[in-house]
Amino acid sequence: MEHIYEGSPIPPLPRGTVVTVGTFDGVHRGHERILAETTRLAHEMRCPSVVITFDRHPASVVRPESAPRIITTMQQKFDRFATLGVDIVYAVRFDEARSLTSAPDFFNEIVVGLWRAAAIVAGPGFRFGHRQSGDIALLEELGARENVKVEEVELLRDDVTGEPVSSQSIRDALAAADIVTAARLLGRDPEIEGVVEHGDQRGRTIGFPTANVAAAGDIQLPADGVYAGWYERPDGTLHRSAISIGRRPTFYEENGLLLVEAHLLDFDGDLYDEIGRVRIQEWIRGQLRFSGPDELAAQLKADVARTRELMPE
Repeated sequence: MEHIYEGSPIPPLPRGTVVTVGTFDGVHRGHERILAETTRLAHEMRCPSVVITFDRHPASVVRPESAPRIITTMQQKFDRFATLGVDIVYAVRFDEARSLTSAPDFFNEIVVGLWRAAAIVAGPGFRFGHRQSGDIALLEELGARENVKVEEVELLRDDVTGEPVSSQSIRDALAAADIVTAARLLGRDPEIEGVVEHGDQRGRTIGFPTANVAAAGDIQLPADGVYAGWYERPDGTLHRSAISIGRRPTFYEENGLLLVEAHLLDFDGDLYDEIGRVRIQEWIRGQLRFSGPDELAAQLKADVARTRELMPE
């Protein structure tokens, strides 16, 4: 898969493209339905499938005071798009100037002008352009003028609740430590990506060294607690892990840094400065304040045992 940032050269497109446009935060099961139709139609029309997305969540520019936390980094989205068979991802620079682009101008300049769309696939409730003024009806009107086929994909509802699958429903599930629901809506385990940084070595001093994964400040983390999951190294190897998300209340009564720490079971090696991915599978317990390191170590021993039970080899 090729990913291209705005301003970089566009490859030759002799047969045009099939395009879909969106933020695609989480690249969840609803998004997968849109992407599947995009790649299917592109194969049928013998041209590349193109995802047009944005280099940041648009809300972080147009309403930063209430912008949602994001579920996936740009790299995580790229990786997921590649797995789902997308040919090209085009990341639009979303700044104040771009936020003022009208829906017709966005369609004419980006969708048709740059990417020569022969067809565009849209999800239910699709909106685009300044103040989200463009909708499916406008998209169909613009498409008819430029001979661009417009296809709307049916809304996907959760098998359990019947509610629409959405990025916000996944954020809500993560915030409530409801990993089962978040995973069901995503179609995979929730994942946190970041560089492994040097910490204060407190875990090592009590026999439980951890990889401190530096998640971006705008990521939607699961609620504070201890979880069972996996740590994935850059080479793809997986290690069972007891994962702590929180501010270490035993050591810091106030203002502790929010950390994602993974204790890799049966592992002794150097992880510093690599990009690690933590996959959350099961909730074990909430964050607790202990009387001191000995009581904490005893609980961590129990957490590791519980991780082994939940995730047998």
